[in-house]
Amino acid sequence: MKSINLKSVFTSGLIAGIIINVSGLSMIPVVGNKMSDVLSNLGLPPLSGLSIVFLIFVSIVLGILLVFLYAVLKPHLGSKIKTVIISSLIVWFISYFLNNLSLVVYGFMPIGLVIIGAVWGLGELLMASIVGSKLYKEVGQVK
Repeated sequence: MKSINLKSVFTSGLIAGIIINVSGLSMIPVVGNKMSDVLSNLGLPPLSGLSIVFLIFVSIVLGILLVFLYAVLKPHLGSKIKTVIISSLIVWFISYFLNNLSLVVYGFMPIGLVIIGAVWGLGELLMASIVGSKLYKEVGQVK
């Protein structure tokens, strides 16, 4: 089994994280003020600058996690697209689906907004994982 190229995981994951961030920003026109309305109905202020910075950081971490998981699974699964899909589904289930489901169960978020976010999130993770997998280079692989 080949070792994982951590430098490539980090650099490819950084790009994947940027893709997740851009995708998140492009969702704003789709949901409009719904998020602000939900926060207001809960008596919470709109997202602050610090909240946005945190979300950017989380997106970068998710991008790195996607590429790392891809690098771990690739020797076992063989097929590149199969590995991309499985690594994306694992990250999506843990970070998007379960989190969003808990927000609905607790009554913090309406199901419609959560469905939009969860479906959008799966798409952005697949996109980020495809790009990250193309950029990732194994140890000794020519760039």
